[in-house]
Amino acid sequence: PPAVACWPRVAVQLPIYNERYVVTRLLNAVAALNYPRDRLVVQVLDDSTDETTAIVATQIAPLRAAGLDIRHVRRPDRAGFKAGALAHGLRELDVAFVAIFDADFIPPPDFLRCTVAHLLTNPQMGVVQTRWGHLNSGDNLLTAVQTLALDGHFVVEQPARQRAGWLLNFSGSGGVWRTCAIKAAGGWQADTLTEDLDLSYRAQLAGWQIGYLPDVVVPGELPTQLAAYKQQQARWAQGGTQCLLKLAGPVWRCPRLTLPQRIMATLHLSQYLPHLLIMLLVLLTPLLLATGALPRLALGPLGALGILGVGPPLLLITAQAVTTPHWLPRSLALPALIVLATGLALSNTRAILSALAGQRTAFRRTPKFAQGGRVSGYRLPADTLIVWELVLCGYALWGALTALTVAPALVPLLALHCAAFGLVLLWDLRELWELRR
Repeated sequence: PPAVACWPRVAVQLPIYNERYVVTRLLNAVAALNYPRDRLVVQVLDDSTDETTAIVATQIAPLRAAGLDIRHVRRPDRAGFKAGALAHGLRELDVAFVAIFDADFIPPPDFLRCTVAHLLTNPQMGVVQTRWGHLNSGDNLLTAVQTLALDGHFVVEQPARQRAGWLLNFSGSGGVWRTCAIKAAGGWQADTLTEDLDLSYRAQLAGWQIGYLPDVVVPGELPTQLAAYKQQQARWAQGGTQCLLKLAGPVWRCPRLTLPQRIMATLHLSQYLPHLLIMLLVLLTPLLLATGALPRLALGPLGALGILGVGPPLLLITAQAVTTPHWLPRSLALPALIVLATGLALSNTRAILSALAGQRTAFRRTPKFAQGGRVSGYRLPADTLIVWELVLCGYALWGALTALTVAPALVPLLALHCAAFGLVLLWDLRELWELRR
């Protein structure tokens, strides 16, 4: 990082809600940050309703005694959820910069020096985002799949957006905001479930820039339970669609943006909408085959479009090749990622339709377990979609059997749909069985 003669005042905000398994680890990591103590304040924004609050109180006492300005901030209710907690904490601060970490992240000791120094070099930079690492990528197949997906975003997509001058986003954790940029953009707002994406776009529309530091890595914990991962993805899908509805108009009206920036920003905000198309494909293909409404001649031109399907796998493999010499073993999880992404289309479509209908839902946190809490009250039950996953699995199987005689070229696609919903169904049933043991 560039040399800094006088470090500015910085706050570290830690929004937490029922995090008894990981909060001690988080506080220890923040206490180890290499930054002048007289320039640093830590806010534990604690909305917890369980023993997490008592754990925090116990852990911060010795940190205060050691000279760290750490404050335990409680609210009477969870109004606004994470966005509300961040806004509440910000009102009590008088600092130039604010770093934000979710409870499952472990910032490295040099995090603040690297990020703040970068912000000081560019007064128009409103926030810097760092790359997410993974504490438990080898836990199971689900964490291996998430590693591939997240690395594709942080290793390839974000640097590409930055180099092209397109709009980026703060990812909710592992970043540092300029306080005046938050305020100039209208502050944290709780009208979407992805307050990070919302504020990122409002800040850029107001003229602020977002920087990305791929060489600064902040490891975080990946969900090990499929129900938790489905809930997280559904929240992102609903929140992303809410941001599309809220921000697409301002993006196209913003005089600062070029046409390519507007197009790419719209595509970025629309990134979960393909799940709607996947569900249409799942529902219509067997029906059209059975009724003879799908022209045989159409399969050739449509099949040529499949060439475009090599793009995402190449992106994901490239991300692994850049980050690790063991890229080939990690890339073996790619087929599972493709199958799982298809299987999640049902829950994500429900979330997208909820956003399009203007429905407001509560912010449901993703439970974190660290090393000792995998069998705990934080584990989520299987959702009500399990019956529909069974129906879709059988429906796709019927379509595949029909295609054997009508359109053999479509058998692999329909088999993928059957495998996708079958995998999610079996995973749900296994987790349901574990909960009831």
